[in-house]
Amino acid sequence: MINLSSLLYLNFAIDLATLSLIILLLLFSLLSLCLIFYLRFRTQSSNDNYLDRFNAFWTVRLLLVIFIIFWTLNELLRIPFFRIGYIYPFFTSLTLSQQDNLCKIHLVLSLGLLEPGFLVTLLFLLHVSIKQKTPRGSWAFAFLLATCLPISLVQFLFVFFQRLAVGLLPNIFLVTSTIVKDGLGGNTVLCAFPLFSTALFGAFGIVYCLYFMFSCWSVISLVINKTLRVRIRILAFTVLASIGLQVLFLGLSVLWEPKVGAFGAVAFLVFLSTFACAVVGEVILVIIPIIDSLAVRGDSYRWNITHSVTMEDSNKEESL
Repeated sequence: MINLSSLLYLNFAIDLATLSLIILLLLFSLLSLCLIFYLRFRTQSSNDNYLDRFNAFWTVRLLLVIFIIFWTLNELLRIPFFRIGYIYPFFTSLTLSQQDNLCKIHLVLSLGLLEPGFLVTLLFLLHVSIKQKTPRGSWAFAFLLATCLPISLVQFLFVFFQRLAVGLLPNIFLVTSTIVKDGLGGNTVLCAFPLFSTALFGAFGIVYCLYFMFSCWSVISLVINKTLRVRIRILAFTVLASIGLQVLFLGLSVLWEPKVGAFGAVAFLVFLSTFACAVVGEVILVIIPIIDSLAVRGDSYRWNITHSVTMEDSNKEESL
């Protein structure tokens, strides 16, 4: 067994980098929320038909950002430095079994609900962008439930009812955590990624990537604006690459136990791939479209005022 103080020392830089990126993503998501609600307020107060049509899916954009925020907060449960330093001191009576349950909760929420949730929401926003008629926002929730509920349910049943699979699968398919010495004569739990959960998320990722590529191709084939085409290509590359790399790193994580420094590096790469996908998704599907729509309406408003003033001056000159 490895001493926990040595483990924390080796992984301190990785944990600090992860916490810094978590704070950055939370601030970024807060900016997205402010823009969403600002556009919503602007739409209701101005009765602008253009903004009203663009803002028809404000609840879907809001849902995307909320999924990303909760995924980010859920990552705190995985970080050893944060759990040992900021969670366990407030719950000193946590047993090893209860600590393991925290790892299971993180696993189910991350790979079974939150990440699939924001990926499906992102896909929905991309898919409806080529629709001539604007579907109701309730379709997004129906699409989300139909897509995410199966994987969420299977992840939950597998992670919390592993006894049924004991003896049928190797240990690497089942282990969700490992126990290490805390240096004070006690034990603590570090989270792991069971191979079965990785395989299940990988199957979801394959189906998702195929449908996502089809949606991106459909959008690019209809879009004339070169800037929009570049944005869609960047989004497609980031999403496809991040999902592929995440599944790869999740699979590689079973080669080491969580108490080994290499596991912390691989876990950070898993986080980093999803982090990149979340940031690019928010920028291209939330922040930039809202800023562009507000800028377009502002230019149109200024042009209308200038045009009206010019016409009035012309009428005055003609009357004179």
